[in-house]
Amino acid sequence: MNEIDYKKLFAEARKYFSLEWDYTKLTAVEKLAVLLSAVAFVAVVIIIGTFIMLYLFSALISVLASALGCTWGAHLIAAAILGVLLLVVCAFKKQLIVDPVARFVSKLFLKPDDQ
Repeated sequence: MNEIDYKKLFAEARKYFSLEWDYTKLTAVEKLAVLLSAVAFVAVVIIIGTFIMLYLFSALISVLASALGCTWGAHLIAAAILGVLLLVVCAFKKQLIVDPVARFVSKLFLKPDDQ
């Protein structure tokens, strides 16, 4: 092989690696966009869910206050229900939070593209 062939081979290899780098950047941006949109979606769901829970527990406190005749007892019962809910979430943290997040991220970044 003469020197012209080496230069041509080097230029083609350089072009190939440049294209591969561009493809890697585009893939990373696409996956990051999917990840950030999922985080934004979860944040919106949490915010809306918080307001829903607020209104539901406000209604529950009103019903319990009229049934019990005392507001502080209704608040204590609602706080106990929320405490039990918190304990359940803490007890099943791995199944409810860690595993789904790990599964989503691993599928997003480790799954080969179907093209």
